[in-house]
Amino acid sequence: MCCFLLLGCNLDNTKNENLSDLESLQLKTSFFDLNEKNLDLSVYKEGKIVVSYWATWCAPCIKEMPGIKRAEEILEEYGYTFLLVSDETVSKISEFKNEWNFDFNFLKSSKSFETLGVYAMPTSYIFDENGQIIETIVGAIEWDSEEMINKLKML
Repeated sequence: MCCFLLLGCNLDNTKNENLSDLESLQLKTSFFDLNEKNLDLSVYKEGKIVVSYWATWCAPCIKEMPGIKRAEEILEEYGYTFLLVSDETVSKISEFKNEWNFDFNFLKSSKSFETLGVYAMPTSYIFDENGQIIETIVGAIEWDSEEMINKLKML
């Protein structure tokens, strides 16, 4: 069962009304790739971005990953980029990646999920080309289901 909520990302835009949700997220935390290099999310602003918060110990997160990979491949021509973000250490994320042999854009958040307002895993935010949140998904879903693929194509 999937749960769709149209909520904000607990992002505070009161300081600058012109910031997109994605820019506000970037201001709230830094993202690092597995080489510990800082990543500016604006490099992905040409398309839609799915930011999925997960953890190495989260069974539902791991269970949905093969479906995320298939959805990522199907939706590439629709301009989607999937980013899997953990607040665990880079070494823990890298260890997980090697053990499970997943090929994702794994990132590390410099802030804890609680600080970012993420209280359940997996939690995913879908940003449009303008950096605005257009969908919030709390809990594991079948990303590669026909229904979900069609929904994402229409967003």
